Amino acid sequence: MSSKSTALLPPGQTREIVNCLHPRCVLCGPHNPWSLGLEFQADPDGSVQTTFRGHERLQGYEGILHGGVIASLLDAAMTHCLFHHGVHAVTAALDIRFKEAVPLKVPLLVRAHPRSMRPSLFRLEAEIIWEDRVLASAEARFMPPRTL
Repeated sequence: MSSKSTALLPPGQTREIVNCLHPRCVLCGPHNPWSLGLEFQADPDGSVQTTFRGHERLQGYEGILHGGVIASLLDAAMTHCLFHHGVHAVTAALDIRFKEAVPLKVPLLVRAHPRSMRPSLFRLEAEIIWEDRVLASAEARFMPPRTL
């Protein structure tokens, strides 16, 4: 998998990437029994999206999705956007805007899209939307992983 590709990969190839790089991920890991089971679909414009319903185990304040879960959803969306572009990179910086409380048990749209794709630095944006309102958004920078 390249750090340079910007063309969208076929869905089966993206699943292989997740199986290889994130098999036990708490958000998308197919081999983690406690995973939230997120699966992102690519759109022709290069963005990705999924629908998510938060449950009570993920709340902070009563009836509200925990802020750490919100941050994780936004980060996962951007990571999967990179996967769909054939890019393996890790989060270098994440800036989140919590605009409104994110309710539990409602269909939330989680989506991400690339802003710039350079071989050494990838910039992406993500948002969580409910009823046409952006409840939370993020901007992030990703870098190729360093080998140990």
